Amino acid sequence: MLVKDWMSKKVITVDVNDSMQHAINLLMENDISIMPVLEEGKLVGVVTDRDLKRASPSDAVMLDIQRILYLLSKLEVGAIMSRFPVTLAIDHTVEEAAEIMVKNKISGAPVVDESGEIRGIITKNDLFKAMMALSGLAHKGVQFGFLLEDRPGSIKEITDVIRGYNARLVSVLSCYEQAPEGYRNVYIRAFNIDRENMQSMKEELRKKAKMLYMVDHRDNFREIY
Repeated sequence: MLVKDWMSKKVITVDVNDSMQHAINLLMENDISIMPVLEEGKLVGVVTDRDLKRASPSDAVMLDIQRILYLLSKLEVGAIMSRFPVTLAIDHTVEEAAEIMVKNKISGAPVVDESGEIRGIITKNDLFKAMMALSGLAHKGVQFGFLLEDRPGSIKEITDVIRGYNARLVSVLSCYEQAPEGYRNVYIRAFNIDRENMQSMKEELRKKAKMLYMVDHRDNFREIY
């Protein structure tokens, strides 16, 4: 899954010389939390709702509303923006984007092409949507968690059982984090499962591997083992 398929292609930008009040208005009107800052059409920084809140007058008791509005109109975006912004390439995967954002402690970043032109912007909410799509959550159904031996065919043994009950597989995800050496955690989501045969399926699955949990999203039923 590539960033270019999950980024917002409509990018609201602000000029380095625009007022802070103008930036605040853009964020509110477009319901966004981050904007690229341009200078002569080139990316020079980003400004976020956090930057604007931090720069806003905080002691309203000491200032009348006219004074506050005057200060906001005079303060330029270039004075409060974050310079040397972290950017992402359009061919980055969403996993790479998440890693870069976590490493740099940011909630979003502009997406640029090979020439440095802005092609979009991606935020943590976009990554959440990608994660939900990757896991097949929209199909609801049932998700199983397993601790499987890290050997060829171990996943197929489990999926064969699930398919044997005429269920349709939506996603199969695995990772080694928090798994003992020689094992891995595997998460399988399936739908079109006949709930009357659920107990029989679980018993058959337990003969193949250690089950960690089962979550039935359709009926909001959960079992943790």
